[in-house]
Amino acid sequence: MTDYIKMTEQALYDYLPDLNCREKQLIESMNYSLEAGGKRVRPNLVFSFNELCGGNAETAVPFACAVEMIHTYSLIHDDLPCMDDDDMRRGKPSNHKVYGEDIALLAGDALQSLAFEIMTSEKAIAGSSAVACCKAVNTLSVYCGATGMVGGQVIDLISENKSAPIEVLREMDYKKTACLIKAACELGCISADADENLIKAASKYGECIGIAFQIQDDILDVVSTDEELGKPVGSDSENAKSTYVSLLGIEECRKLVAELTDKAKNALMAFNGDTKALCDFADYLASRTK
Repeated sequence: MTDYIKMTEQALYDYLPDLNCREKQLIESMNYSLEAGGKRVRPNLVFSFNELCGGNAETAVPFACAVEMIHTYSLIHDDLPCMDDDDMRRGKPSNHKVYGEDIALLAGDALQSLAFEIMTSEKAIAGSSAVACCKAVNTLSVYCGATGMVGGQVIDLISENKSAPIEVLREMDYKKTACLIKAACELGCISADADENLIKAASKYGECIGIAFQIQDDILDVVSTDEELGKPVGSDSENAKSTYVSLLGIEECRKLVAELTDKAKNALMAFNGDTKALCDFADYLASRTK
């Protein structure tokens, strides 16, 4: 995974437009959030499923970077005053605190466009195929759009200051968090020209670890510190948001994370290759402290 992270970070930098332009501040803003690091969960999943399906890591690079760009744009927008109004992200000032709300908003927009540009580039098509690139674009656009990640963000906003029931919370977390993780898993398979049964199995794995990831986030928002998490804790309570913790309690949430992690690992039984790394990854996400 260390190699995958290095490949991702170099490629992310290479895909950015040249700084020698009038809109230099925009490019700097895009790079500021891209290079902030993070766990690179989604690119790792693209590469891991590509490898599991017998693919070539080079063909997965555009897809891995595209998912990370979509994720990064969502974080930039999520921190804006009109959304969660967070001043810190990954231990650094949020994008809008450095570049202003206007440039931060446009940087997110530009990252979204760039994600689909690199997935349909000549290099991406030469590495995979036009059919695979088209399928990948369709998959990612559905999972990050109005009925996916963006829709989940809307449910999150309209649920503030309300006691949202557990079924609303499940739908919100599925769309807001799990959909993009599912997309990463599926894109890894698509980049390796895997069959539909394997794509479905990867999707199930992604859905389970995605929801577990969000539940663990809710737990950490209660039990962690600003320094350890790299962003303000307690924001869910301050914004009067319903969370798994507020509805079920921490111990029940920990049980749910364990159950979902087991289901994710069981989904990997559809693959013939070595799934230990992906099983370990699911366990790592379930036990993370930041």
